[in-house]
Amino acid sequence: MWRRGWWWRRGWGRGPGRPPKPRLLSFKPKNIIFVPFSNGEPIRGLEPVYLTPEEAEALRLVYFLGLTQEEAAKRMGISRGSLWRSLDSARRKVAQAISEGRAIIIMV
Repeated sequence: MWRRGWWWRRGWGRGPGRPPKPRLLSFKPKNIIFVPFSNGEPIRGLEPVYLTPEEAEALRLVYFLGLTQEEAAKRMGISRGSLWRSLDSARRKVAQAISEGRAIIIMV
């Protein structure tokens, strides 16, 4: 029997399983970068923290617009659990950037 190669077993980068569901985003960020300043000078030298557009949209819907996780998940067309994982990842990244003085880049 012919066996498929390693590339088949890897799936979509997360292991075997179905492909990720497309997310509905109400805005498309264009290389947004937030750089911390100290004494009027930008802080350089640390690796920036990268947020995905999905994580940025989840933060915007829940914390800026004040929607519940259920309402935000419906707007994005994903499950509440998927939204929670995006929020958790985004909160950790933003907290790391603030506490370590790193730049935040929202990837396109």
